[in-house]
Amino acid sequence: MNLEAIIIIFAASMVELWMGIPLGLVLDVNPILIAITAALGAILSAFIVITIGDNLRNRLIKWKYKDEQELEKSRLYEIWNKYGVIGLGLLSPLLFGAPLGAAVGVALGAGKERLLIWMSIGILVWSIGLTLAGLMGFLALENAV
Repeated sequence: MNLEAIIIIFAASMVELWMGIPLGLVLDVNPILIAITAALGAILSAFIVITIGDNLRNRLIKWKYKDEQELEKSRLYEIWNKYGVIGLGLLSPLLFGAPLGAAVGVALGAGKERLLIWMSIGILVWSIGLTLAGLMGFLALENAV
């Protein structure tokens, strides 16, 4: 096991899950270790964002929407009302990353514990899925050559 590779996967996954998994495959790390390390990195970044969330929520609303009523009129808020914290937690790690998904959840007023639980579930699901997809792609390339 190469500790440097694990640190690289972890750090890259804190920024973006899509970045950590391919790096792990390129660095020839065990796919199970890639999925676990990438998930832990993404979960940590979501945890950090959720923990500092209240201040972030106020700044985001002021910056983007000017006030709470403006936020409630937005398309984002309509989607939030339809799919809620579960949809956000399951889809955001794939669509726009765990840190941004956590920030959106906090900005929309999600409960911190519930948001972290669903973000973690989504991160785990996508870490496994993306690692398997990447591994299959690498194996297909090896067999084609």
